[in-house]
Amino acid sequence: MDYHHIQSSVRKNELKFQKKRLTQDQVSLLEKSFNFNNKLDPDRRSQLAHQLGLPPRKVAIWYQNKRARWKNENLEVDHKALQLRLENLLADNERLQSEVGRLKQELHKAQEMLLSVNNTPYSSLSSQISSSCDEVGSSSLVHGSRNHLDKDFFACLIGGEGQFGNTNDQEFFRSSIS
Repeated sequence: MDYHHIQSSVRKNELKFQKKRLTQDQVSLLEKSFNFNNKLDPDRRSQLAHQLGLPPRKVAIWYQNKRARWKNENLEVDHKALQLRLENLLADNERLQSEVGRLKQELHKAQEMLLSVNNTPYSSLSSQISSSCDEVGSSSLVHGSRNHLDKDFFACLIGGEGQFGNTNDQEFFRSSIS
């Protein structure tokens, strides 16, 4: 390599490091323009370049970089919102799974009690169901009244067909929800 080639190379590197940064006023005007419209048409680019005393190419590059930063910021905000929504849904799912488990236990306990007292007199059965419901913490289904203990309720609890339909877990819950 000769001396002139090295000297030319050094000058190119110096030019790279001598790039002027935009002033606060220039950035402020570009930001206002970007907030008004994030797309830059050729007329607006020329107008801004003249107003700021910059080459049109520098204005176009600033807009391009600003759009990229703006897009990334929006993606981050969207990601955080989706992450929060996912966490809430997972917590709700866990709570509902726990509730389903508790309700299945309550149903199983009621079914066992009904099967074990098949030949028990009605008044004794009524008090056992009432105390069992209170024990599990559910609302009382009996209230000590004969009217509340109909055959459809018994059929539901012991796995038969009644007004509640088939007591298959999924079918039972699907019909209760709709």
